[in-house]
Amino acid sequence: MHKTLNNDDLRVFTVVARKASFAAAADELGTSVAYVSKRIRLLEEALAVKLLQRTTRRVVVTEEGERVFHWAGQILDGVDQLVQEVGLTKGSPRGTLRISTSFGFGRNVVAPMLSRMHEQYPELQLRLEVLDRLVDVAAEGFDLDVRVGDEIAPHLIARRLASNRRVLCAAPAYLARRGTPRTLADLAGHDCLVIKERDHPFGVWRLRSGAQQQLAKVTGPLSTNHGEIAVQWAVDGRGIVLRSLWDVAPLLQSGALVQVLPAYDQQADVWAVYPARLTTSAKVRVCVEYLQSCFDALPQSVGAA
Repeated sequence: MHKTLNNDDLRVFTVVARKASFAAAADELGTSVAYVSKRIRLLEEALAVKLLQRTTRRVVVTEEGERVFHWAGQILDGVDQLVQEVGLTKGSPRGTLRISTSFGFGRNVVAPMLSRMHEQYPELQLRLEVLDRLVDVAAEGFDLDVRVGDEIAPHLIARRLASNRRVLCAAPAYLARRGTPRTLADLAGHDCLVIKERDHPFGVWRLRSGAQQQLAKVTGPLSTNHGEIAVQWAVDGRGIVLRSLWDVAPLLQSGALVQVLPAYDQQADVWAVYPARLTTSAKVRVCVEYLQSCFDALPQSVGAA
């Protein structure tokens, strides 16, 4: 006689399979490696198959494990949907919602919104991760990615939350020392503060002037993977930065930074991005609609690099 399957064991297994690590899975689940190992052992006993092979470096999913992973995803999605729909009938969505976004934008914009959202929907468990790279939402187990930039894979669902653009700017002290660029080609002779962050191609700025798109290859002695650091360097007079208006608008207003080449900017709207399988997810829908209401209440250009 088969033992009863435990949904919690299936959930633990899917995290281990996705992370290829018991330790990483324990970290994501907020539990111990011993607990994860126990749940995997009980699941293997219930199914009477070997799901995982451990090597010295990582965990490898077996052929049977791949089939279980496929079915587990469908089963857990169905259970989550049931819980969410029941929760909505009680007036409050529930369950865990894993959200990803970028560093500065996450800290300054998204996190405060989620804090207020938790107050309104206390039964939702919100897990926010800030990352300096573009996230594969479906493969990495996120329910929602709040991202800036218009490059979105066709297998994902995207809803625009706000319009935004990035602008070129520098400190008055830098411009006094090095001169103000008059054409896009002039950027080649300037110190540009290059950011390697999420969808940014390193050392290449895609800029638009009206309907025309142009590429500017830029270099400089300082580069970083953190936009806030680049902005501070710009304020310090170290070079020219390409950054979103949400971040630099107060500095432009105070005069700490000056916009250069104002005829050029970069479109970088704010999007809610999620896997197609979550199109009908109640908790995702509630979160996206709440974020939309928050962005609607902000100034028109609020995005982030």
